[in-house]
Amino acid sequence: MGRPSRFESFRYLGDKRTQFVYDLDLADDAGLGPVIDELMASEAFAAFAPDTLAEARNRGYRPHPSISAAEEAQAAN
Repeated sequence: MGRPSRFESFRYLGDKRTQFVYDLDLADDAGLGPVIDELMASEAFAAFAPDTLAEARNRGYRPHPSISAAEEAQAAN
């Protein structure tokens, strides 16, 4: 899955309905393609400026579990 065309230069994409933020760099590995497609169809998404996880958290979004799993895997290496 490629990045949604409107978000080619963004890494983090928020879901306004669930307040989850997704890392588009991890979408393929985490199997989030259908989730991202549904989010784009719903038009209930948010981008962040600056495009950082810290800014997403500042706006009240929680990292999706796939982000936590990737951080743990990276720390284990």
